[in-house]
Amino acid sequence: MGPNEAEFDEFSENYEEALQKGLSLSGESMDYFAEERVRHIARCLSGVAAGRILDFGCGTGTATPFLLQLPGAEQIVGLDPSARSIEVARRRWSAMKATFLTAASGITDGSIHTAFCNGVFHHIPPASRAEACRTVFRALRPGGLFAFWENNPWNPGTRWIMSRVPFDRDAITLTPLESRRMLCNAGFKVARTDYLFFFPKALAALRCLDPFLRPVPLGGQYLVLCRKPM
Repeated sequence: MGPNEAEFDEFSENYEEALQKGLSLSGESMDYFAEERVRHIARCLSGVAAGRILDFGCGTGTATPFLLQLPGAEQIVGLDPSARSIEVARRRWSAMKATFLTAASGITDGSIHTAFCNGVFHHIPPASRAEACRTVFRALRPGGLFAFWENNPWNPGTRWIMSRVPFDRDAITLTPLESRRMLCNAGFKVARTDYLFFFPKALAALRCLDPFLRPVPLGGQYLVLCRKPM
């Protein structure tokens, strides 16, 4: 897939702790952001069943319980090259409708209805990103959706948080323009680009403005929602 497997093997047992250290600057927990991402995807699906979901770059599977809350979710297939992270995911989430893999060979049959990734591609070397996109493209059935989430380098708060996370501080970020171009080159049709997470917890009273700010490219993260053509 491309990320440094050894690096994430090292952080497999304390991934959440390391990430939370950075996110603490926002005043929110990682669960808050996970819930908001899934809530926004549900709005984007507009009644379409999520079906069989691929969590691309799933790490230790922290998104699993949230993704299973999507309307019509049937199963999670988590994919990550870090064997130790996959071991943790299997140990933590084995009671749920989830399967975790280290190799993409089990998902290249076009059986995935919805694909998801969050903050994965900034860990993939630029030369390997196109192939990673093609892996997701092959996994999806025609008409399947890919919810591509990335950290927004145009947001100074995002850059500050990433500088405090050991496995993020040297990551090569992608601008929204770069992400859309990469996904289009892989064959996807981009449906929309939304920006989320404008206000820290200290300014939570202003979050009522979030729906109106979605087109403004300054949110802490962005979603590129795209589709595999029929």
